[in-house]
Amino acid sequence: MILYVWRHPRPIAAEGICIGQMDISVDKRKLKRLANKIERFVRLHPLPKIIWISPLQRSLKVGQILAQRGFECRVAPELAEINFGEWDGRPWTQITKQEIDEWCHNFAHFAPNHGESLQQLFERVGGWLVKVSAEQEDSPVLVIGHAGWINAAKMIATDQEVPKTAAEWPRSVAYLSCNRIDVSLKKRPLC
Repeated sequence: MILYVWRHPRPIAAEGICIGQMDISVDKRKLKRLANKIERFVRLHPLPKIIWISPLQRSLKVGQILAQRGFECRVAPELAEINFGEWDGRPWTQITKQEIDEWCHNFAHFAPNHGESLQQLFERVGGWLVKVSAEQEDSPVLVIGHAGWINAAKMIATDQEVPKTAAEWPRSVAYLSCNRIDVSLKKRPLC
């Protein structure tokens, strides 16, 4: 299965803030810019006008613009960014050094209060990939996603384990970028 995954536009006033599933605004022009980019891509590479989107507004609002242009938008909670729980929406400077150290020492399994661990994110992403590949094995899949989700999908697609240290986690993909991910489910189970 081939995924074409675009990262949502840069949120407004997000600098220095821990953002996971916090619903944060995006400039309307940037939403339209991404919608235009996706629409042009679909036209250039005759692809079905079906796109999967996260329920978070930085993805959802791009999907709503595309829906007005004839796209079928499928909202999937599994596409949401990692849940940082009580950290979500807080400045990184207000998260204690002890909490950050705990996260770094147990990178795969640590979860902030009421949040999810990286292991749980990988299980959620892997489960969605299995489900969608069973439904659309031969057709490319279009997605508007989030940096953590995209990195997890890339690592799963290349048969990598959940990172055990923060140093093993890749850099975030650029806002508005299109990422092609080739997923072969014949390698090993994703979850």
